[in-house]
Amino acid sequence: MLSPKKVAELIVFALAGKNAKDIKLLRTTDVTTLADYFVICTANSTTHIKTLTDEVEKVLEENGEVPRRREGVRSGGWILIDYACCVVHIFLEESRQFYTLERLWSDAEEISIDLANLPQ
Repeated sequence: MLSPKKVAELIVFALAGKNAKDIKLLRTTDVTTLADYFVICTANSTTHIKTLTDEVEKVLEENGEVPRRREGVRSGGWILIDYACCVVHIFLEESRQFYTLERLWSDAEEISIDLANLPQ
């Protein structure tokens, strides 16, 4: 079983590899019991949402992690993938601006992402 940090890193790596925009990694351990990390990103289109979702699930499954649930509809502009320790939010730009999760979870620590040092 992977650590929450490792799961979060794999998610960020998968999203970056498929050109997700404005990836944010929030450590939510101290502000909620929902998850240790939230990963938030923006997709260019509903097709891109599907591509990002599929890639995250593929990379995590290859590492022995399966989502507890997936919510949202690609045509609705937002997908949530719940890995218990990490929750992934993939938005279209308009939906991301509407929900403003970064503001909602502003008490969470934003973790700097160094793509050069992420797991391959």
